[in-house]
Amino acid sequence: MRKLYEKNRILFAVLCIVLYCVVMSYLKGNFGYQSIAMLLGITVFANGIIFFVKRNHLEKECGLASWPKNTKRFLYFIPMWILATGNLWDGFALSYHGIELVIAVLSMILVGFVEEMLFRGFLFSAMLSKERAAVAIIVSSLTFGMGHIINLFTGQTSFETIVQMIFAVSWGFILTFVFYKSGSIFPCIIAHSMIDAFSMFGADNALVDQIYVGVTIVAAIVYCIYLGKIKEDVNKNEN
Repeated sequence: MRKLYEKNRILFAVLCIVLYCVVMSYLKGNFGYQSIAMLLGITVFANGIIFFVKRNHLEKECGLASWPKNTKRFLYFIPMWILATGNLWDGFALSYHGIELVIAVLSMILVGFVEEMLFRGFLFSAMLSKERAAVAIIVSSLTFGMGHIINLFTGQTSFETIVQMIFAVSWGFILTFVFYKSGSIFPCIIAHSMIDAFSMFGADNALVDQIYVGVTIVAAIVYCIYLGKIKEDVNKNEN
């Protein structure tokens, strides 16, 4: 794996994403988020990423070296985290109960970590080393959204999948911009894990869900224009 990473980081990232999509599609379609199989599968994936990063000393490249140094400059994390609560805007309703709920929430938190590492830590970082920042941001964000097409194979309708892909692309731009500007993937992992975990507690109101998607699209446009004017953290590659 190390040799492939050194030879072609973009190919390495794409292969990891494809493998993840195949595994997640199988686990979700056959067992569900509340299953031990899902939790074990995503735990293995997460530990594999951590092991690879640490063994090859890739913390800086993947944004795991530290929290952003100039914390006061990054108050824009707060709006991102507020937006991440959107799955609770339509009310409170448990998707599962008891131990199944615990397993589902833990799985969703790990999904947030794994997907951020794959799409931001690996793919975006790899593209940024070869392409202009704008190209890397666009490709990473679009790929993140398109990756949600796997939900078609787990019983989700075409309309729901398309809406989810648009929603994911919008979040992809936000998360990629934040990672690029701050040099740290931790704020992105927090936001992503919040979105996924809160989905286990939110009521299913179609109108509110559509409003949330619309707000996210508008917020992504405004957010990215704002972030685009901020200089990257000069300390992001230190320590």
